Amino acid sequence: MKILVAVKQVPAREARLRVNAQGTWIDEGDLEYETNEPDAYALEAALGLKERYGGEVVAVSVGPERVGRAIREALAKGADRGIHIEADNPQGGDPLRTAWWLAQAAARESPDLILTGLQSDDAGHGQTGVLMAELLGLPHATLIVEIERTAAGLRLRRELEGGRFQYLELPLPAVIAVQSGISKLRYATLMGIKRAKTKPVARLEASAWGPPPQPGFALERVYLPERRKRTKFLEGSPQEVAAKLVARLRGEAHVL
Repeated sequence: MKILVAVKQVPAREARLRVNAQGTWIDEGDLEYETNEPDAYALEAALGLKERYGGEVVAVSVGPERVGRAIREALAKGADRGIHIEADNPQGGDPLRTAWWLAQAAARESPDLILTGLQSDDAGHGQTGVLMAELLGLPHATLIVEIERTAAGLRLRRELEGGRFQYLELPLPAVIAVQSGISKLRYATLMGIKRAKTKPVARLEASAWGPPPQPGFALERVYLPERRKRTKFLEGSPQEVAAKLVARLRGEAHVL
């Protein structure tokens, strides 16, 4: 079974974020980057399927030169080869354009299964997987916490609200958005890091497929939350102050 895993590189969680001069996105000048954690769970799910059923895992990523590090990390953990779609991807990346580029690579590879993380830690659109499925005309499912291979395709367990689960069956090929926490993440071993240096990574120019779709949205402004401290003194008798406090806890803080 050939499994294609989409991985994204996002700003490191410990990074200090600053808005750029235009106010349209964060200043990426001196940021440190890391692999998007939900995508790490998608990779883990792919590697687990490979260990159980055999096959090949291919890691694919869209972006500038720096995303090669995310691909190499996937190779060090056990992916067999990588695909780097070279494209400038500013302002967090439009999910439609990203999905379109990934779909072109997927059509070239003809995988049995495509795995993505549920969403990205930076923009958090949560749309790349389902958009890929639509572009490729494939069945898809999201919020998946368990994947089993069957004679007819896949049997999936999907997480719902309130601690409930839904069981689905999908034919192959299919696109699945994996829920974070599907299994424990593995670390790259020293031997895996050494082997990653010899594994092939294909570099594809995004422009080779022609112009992508027009962005589905435009960011107008990005800003950091304002931190303000406000103190209100309640006046009146003890009974009146208590009544006012209860009213504010119910009407404003919504804790009662």
